[in-house]
Amino acid sequence: INMTCKEEKKALRQAVQQGVRQLPEDYCKAADAAIFEHIRALPEYAAAKTVFVFVGMDWEIRTQPLIEDMLRAGKIVGVPLCTGKRTMEVRRITGMDDLEKGFYGLLEPKAHTALLRPDEIDLGLIPCCTCTAGGDRLGYGAGFYDVYLAQSHFLRVVLCRSRTMSETVPVEEHDQPMDVVISETGIRRTGRNSR
Repeated sequence: INMTCKEEKKALRQAVQQGVRQLPEDYCKAADAAIFEHIRALPEYAAAKTVFVFVGMDWEIRTQPLIEDMLRAGKIVGVPLCTGKRTMEVRRITGMDDLEKGFYGLLEPKAHTALLRPDEIDLGLIPCCTCTAGGDRLGYGAGFYDVYLAQSHFLRVVLCRSRTMSETVPVEEHDQPMDVVISETGIRRTGRNSR
């Protein structure tokens, strides 16, 4: 059967998410720790004053230790805040207590946090449902990141455990490619830094 790109994405998303929930806890912890070490080894991360990062949900890469590490290092940390359908902004947090449960049960910045403009961000650590080694990313289907990334120019680093990566991902016109792919096995530059 010829599936549309949207249907292919939905099917892949479901398959990946089923697999993710079966990943052993110790694998996830070890993979996440290795991913953090690779992030810390990135020269662009060391140089970045302002970093945009997601707050990982239970099954996602748990970024809280990394966020705390960035705050201790004196970096400006921006976290996404969903403001409407397919729209989000990035707000500055100064500690984990600047976060509260928001959309979809995600931890989001509280109302008082300051807005960061896309041109103030040096580096973005981007979540995915799955991605390819070449930097094609499949998100969770809400479109927040593609819309936001379309108007920004910072280095995009997608984080993905190797067991949830895919050989290929269906790609549509609006899907934003990633510059760097980091899994526990290492750092891959996609050669797409043409922006």
